[in-house]
Amino acid sequence: MSLNPALRLRCAARLIVLDQEGRALMFRYDVPGRPPFWVTAGGECEPGESFEDAARRELLEETGIVAEPGPQIARMTPEFITVEGEPVQADERFFLVRVAEAAIDTSRHTVLEQRLMTQHRWFTRAELADWPEAVFPANLSAMIEQETGT
Repeated sequence: MSLNPALRLRCAARLIVLDQEGRALMFRYDVPGRPPFWVTAGGECEPGESFEDAARRELLEETGIVAEPGPQIARMTPEFITVEGEPVQADERFFLVRVAEAAIDTSRHTVLEQRLMTQHRWFTRAELADWPEAVFPANLSAMIEQETGT
């Protein structure tokens, strides 16, 4: 793993939220000037915040779910352009959360999230593998399979 020192390091917690049927929760972003894309719940760590604390906070803010994120299951360090247009070097830690209910509460979304996060839905692994729009992380189905053994 090599990080690009020319870019701001954006530390983030990402949540792979699975319902009782093993479907993954994804959010669709519609950013002006970019093709739509789907991502897991999660977001940037606040200053001094641990990845685990950020995972807990982001889970509540983006989904309304109160749950322990459990242990980190994966780490990725992609370079990308944020929805605000800033090129960053990411340090993303992934946590797997299983939920008993598929109800999602988006009332805690920020103004920016309300504008850009236009949809959410539960994806089967087959849908993740064959979705016509970009899904991030691209290897999400394999990450779920590795953790669940299914």
